[in-house]
Amino acid sequence: MGTGEIKSPEGGVMTPACLDGNPDSNQRKKLGLYFIESDDRRTAFGRGYTGGTTPVNIHGKPIADLSKTGGWFAAFFIFGNEMAERMAYFGLSVNMVAFMFYVMHRPFSSSSNAVNNFLGISQASSVLGGFLADAYLGRYWTIAIFTTIYLVGLTGITLCATMHILVPNQDQCSELALLLGNCEPAKPWQMLYLYTVLYITGFGAAGIRPCVSSFGADQFDERSRDYKSHLDRFFNFFYLSVTIGAIIAFTAVVYVQMKLGWGFAFGSLALAMGISNMVFFLGTPLYRHRLPGGSPLTRVAQVLVAAYKKRNAEFSSSELIGLYEVPGKQSAVKGSGKIAHTNDFRCLDKAALQLKEDGVDPSPWRLCTVTQVEEVKILLKLIPIPACTIMLSVVLTEYLTLSVQQAFTLNTHMGKLKLPVTCMPVFPGLSIFLILSLYYSTFVPLSRRITGHPHGASQLQRMGIGLAVSILSVAWAAIFEMYRRNYAIEHGYESSFLSAMPNLSAFWLLIQYCLIGIAEVFCIVGLLEFLYEEAPDAMKSIGSAYAALAGGLGCFAASILNSIIKSVTRSSEKPSWLSQNINTGRFDYFYWLLTVLSLINFGVFLYCAHRYKYRTEQGVKTEKQALTNIKEQPLSG
Repeated sequence: MGTGEIKSPEGGVMTPACLDGNPDSNQRKKLGLYFIESDDRRTAFGRGYTGGTTPVNIHGKPIADLSKTGGWFAAFFIFGNEMAERMAYFGLSVNMVAFMFYVMHRPFSSSSNAVNNFLGISQASSVLGGFLADAYLGRYWTIAIFTTIYLVGLTGITLCATMHILVPNQDQCSELALLLGNCEPAKPWQMLYLYTVLYITGFGAAGIRPCVSSFGADQFDERSRDYKSHLDRFFNFFYLSVTIGAIIAFTAVVYVQMKLGWGFAFGSLALAMGISNMVFFLGTPLYRHRLPGGSPLTRVAQVLVAAYKKRNAEFSSSELIGLYEVPGKQSAVKGSGKIAHTNDFRCLDKAALQLKEDGVDPSPWRLCTVTQVEEVKILLKLIPIPACTIMLSVVLTEYLTLSVQQAFTLNTHMGKLKLPVTCMPVFPGLSIFLILSLYYSTFVPLSRRITGHPHGASQLQRMGIGLAVSILSVAWAAIFEMYRRNYAIEHGYESSFLSAMPNLSAFWLLIQYCLIGIAEVFCIVGLLEFLYEEAPDAMKSIGSAYAALAGGLGCFAASILNSIIKSVTRSSEKPSWLSQNINTGRFDYFYWLLTVLSLINFGVFLYCAHRYKYRTEQGVKTEKQALTNIKEQPLSG
């Protein structure tokens, strides 16, 4: 990003004339004018770093010839890691519910909640991975460590499905016995083992989810003329690799499970992760790295503490020297370039107010640089945008579990081929694959004519399209479920919730699946690109972790919502909306509730998106305003 630096007047530090005795004039000026640079400052982060985003090799040394590293070739080594992680993620999300029900003899409701918690942990813990990557380890080593943890978890799940001692007795456990709850339940220690290895797997995703997309984007030279175009295409290809992993999970892994059993199915996920780790390490000499910038939490805390200490200081005070920044083009934050001052969150600017009482060597807990303050502002400004995707994650999570229950009651034959119920979620993946394949040849040219945007639509516009389409998807789900339930009751299937109705095709579910696939493409890809470009240079992984955190909170929110609905709608006279017997429950009411919540969420997103200013636009505007103020400012003396 091209942030213009606002420098002090030539010849050393000068106090602007308006600060010397005209407070009214000062209040009308922009604070961005008063950047003060000092050579005496010793920061908590060591010396400044010229070109804070300059790529280095794995040893932290500058890369002499960038043409021999990075680019698309290096990015493809990274794609495989994300593909394997998502293959395992979706393979477990679909198959684990069935495994817990048929093998561990747990009811559907508790199985769904356990899987939702796994999905939530695997995404919400991404904040930890993003923090470690940006603060200490760097993205490469964070990925390397956590993919190993992920592999350990998958191996443990494979052992659970392979060793008889880790599962309850399967003798005399027919489908009728399962329905009646007469099968031998899993022992507490068996469930403890399964939950432990499942959540270890989820924790392993903490370092993969926030770092892989950012590390892949790091491979492109931001000084290149085609950087924006490369970045746009990268995130589309990145999500394409995610989709391919999901398609394999919903087809090949399900096929292996049906033909060879649970042990081979989960083992294939572990094998894929092991191979992807090898491929990732093979690409090591090709990668470009960014130096970790020290603890972002410490920098955030310093800004908050310094702002609190100076909460009573006035911008027009005679004690004010100006807003502090280190001299020249260097940044005090390792791995970051300078960030221009903005007028948002003015209360935080007090952390950068340099007063006469600060002396020549103040504590970083009392005086922070403008760049450090702006980092905190950016993190705060970003929060509402990914927060608006939590609702989409709730819908996606509910689809993974509830739509499987719907598919059990429907005819899944495609001609003479009978598709397994757990294969049904492959269709959103296929729709995503198709849309991404046609994105540049169809959507971009058409939308460019409407919006005039060089990429067809801005990142926030694409997210808005995705959220709007998700509303259509969940509304259709409610309409079809209403029809499906009435059909089941009218044709005598009310008590047979695991028996397929031969004359009602499961392919009616494809409409909601395909719509949610379109929503994912526009919303999630737009969000990933948005967060990478807008996040501070030294906090790219934390920025990407925002997306995963929103997904994790959506999973937890889905579990909480399910529990509330079951509690509120259950009575002695009728079952809850989310009854295990889908034909006596009211899934249609639940889908309508999701539709209303999605509409409210969409309205909030429109408001937040309208108020948001992109960093590039805001930086250019701030620089022009500051230059205008400097020209108008009379020189003192």
